[in-house]
Amino acid sequence: MRRAHRLLRLVQLLRARKVATAAELADELGVSTRTVYRAVRDLEDAGVPVEGEAGVGYRLGHRLDLPAMTFTPTELEALVLGVRMVSSWADPELAGSARSALDRIRGAMPGPLARAMDATVLFSASTPWSRRASDHLGQLREAIACRRVVSLAYEDGKGQTSQRDVWPLGLYFWGTRWTLGAWCVLREDFRNFRPDRIASMTVTDQRFETDENIGLDAFLAAMKARGGPDVRT
Repeated sequence: MRRAHRLLRLVQLLRARKVATAAELADELGVSTRTVYRAVRDLEDAGVPVEGEAGVGYRLGHRLDLPAMTFTPTELEALVLGVRMVSSWADPELAGSARSALDRIRGAMPGPLARAMDATVLFSASTPWSRRASDHLGQLREAIACRRVVSLAYEDGKGQTSQRDVWPLGLYFWGTRWTLGAWCVLREDFRNFRPDRIASMTVTDQRFETDENIGLDAFLAAMKARGGPDVRT
């Protein structure tokens, strides 16, 4: 068990009990009592209020304010990587919100876990291409949320531009590009559009209403029927 994980597990054990002896904690963690003593000191140094009484055991002080959900070091690594990917590939507003959320989580973690987050060595590179790929994402997210028809000038793979009015239904990231799943008014069918091929776009005041025939579920079913992947997750 890694040190950061051990500290997190120790906090969880103390939260679950009114009091626990060093021997009981050592047995639960599969370590020596000396290791428990060191771990308790580490928690105290990080500001976690562990109270100890000779002959009784350890308990958490009442002033401890940890989030209801705690994380393992591997879960924190996944969160850090996710935020770094969003920062590289999403629009500035979404990227900023992701970083802000991660800062809140970091601020609620004991010192060793917060340092483990900062030491995560999983990265997502930001390139000029990835920044171009994130163009229009903020407007498209807003249009999807508000169910607004989007008018766009779209360039196909041959560089030919056409004017489309679409009902935006969902955005999907494929590792190297984004696609917009939408109902195309011109084609009267579901279509995928790449945001990096949108020359210009306007979110109109016109609202649309989805139903069982034109909506995200229907779009996903149509894509699967055409041999595409199942992208419901």
